[in-house]
Parts: sequence; C-alpha cells; structure tokens
Amino acid sequence: DEHAESFSFSAAFISLLDNYETSTGVAEVVTPEEIVENNCFLDAVLATEVMKLAHEYLLKKNLAKPNLADFKYQLYDIWFQLYARKEGDRPDSCGFEHVFVGETRRGKQILGLHNWVQFYLQEKRNQIDYKGYVARKNKTRPDKDDQVLSIQFSWKGLVKPIGSTFIGVSPEFEFALYTVIFLLAEERVTHERVKIEEYELQMVVCRHGHHIGTAYPVLLSTSSE
Repeated sequence: DEHAESFSFSAAFISLLDNYETSTGVAEVVTPEEIVENNCFLDAVLATEVMKLAHEYLLKKNLAKPNLADFKYQLYDIWFQLYARKEGDRPDSCGFEHVFVGETRRGKQILGLHNWVQFYLQEKRNQIDYKGYVARKNKTRPDKDDQVLSIQFSWKGLVKPIGSTFIGVSPEFEFALYTVIFLLAEERVTHERVKIEEYELQMVVCRHGHHIGTAYPVLLSTSSE
C-alpha cells in the first residue's frame, strides 16, 4: 500500500532528526540504535521511485555502484560518515545533520537546517521563531503554491539572517537531488543552475572530502520585501 510505504518512510526520516548534538565542536556519539535508524532510512529511501530514478541516472554516468547494497554503503559514506567541521576538532558533524537537522557554532551562529519538515517540527515545539521571507519578483508575499523560500528565523536563541529551503517537497527528493549533484561534480563548491517548474534555482552543494558539507537551493529571481 502506497500510503503505508509513505508513512514508514516519513517515520524513518523523522526518527533521525533527534540523533544529533547540534553544537559543533562537541563530538557526536553514534549509538548502535542510531546506526540501525540510519540504515532503515537508507533502505526506505532506496525503495522510493525518485531514488530509483537517481540510481539509474548515476549508473548511466558510471558514478554509482550497480549493486543496491554497495550503493547504500556509498550513500552512508556521503551523508552519515562523521567528520570534523573545523580542522583539529573531533568528529562533530555529517552531511545529513547539517542539511536536514541543523547545527550551531559556538552559541553564535546557525549552520544548515535547510529542510522544511525539521523546520515545521521545531516550530511546532516552539524551538523555531519564523522572522520573515524574501519574496519572488511579481509576488508580494509567499502563498500555498510556493515551493522554495528564502527565510529568516531564530533557533536555539540564535538568528539565521537568511536560509533557503524547499517547501512541501519530499525528503527523498532533496536527498536524491543533492546526491546526484554531489556525485556529478568534483569541485569543492558546486553551483548548478536548474529549472524546477517555474523556479530558476542555483543548487549549491559543498563537499567535505568524500562527504557532503552542505546543500541547499538559492532562488535566482527574488526581490526583497
């Protein structure tokens, strides 16, 4: 049943959002339970249509392992392998934490947090305070049809002056999109111009060695409001 699959994927995704120590400089401790949750999420994401398409595309480009177990290992390395966000620090970060969960640096700065589901859940728990948006040209304010927003918010007592995020898309769409761009490019910072429906976007993906450092969309046609 499609709805049951969708629910189990959402549950697998949401279960990861509380697995991280958000402060950089503090070593992450990955428990056996969290490793199981990471693997359950990857199994669920690999079963989605969008990730199957991404895998097929990457196979044509000779950038992915054909065997699903090998491809899953490749994804684990890209997204979940811990690294030090600053040289010399202990392993305190990973791509998934930065992009989908969010981090803080020295109690002064918000890093990442580019996922609308995490934003929604944190706002529901009164952890996030939404401060405003940057509107697109010919549009005075966002509406229910907007799927990419540049927003300002506070989280854990800190303000993020501007952060871009997709709104209403599935986590597997973002996961697949960022994975494809990461594997297609070799430079440290990739700026890939794409058109998704009516949106002119620049997809920004930064690598941290063999891992994702950050990934987010930037609206190219915006006007401040």
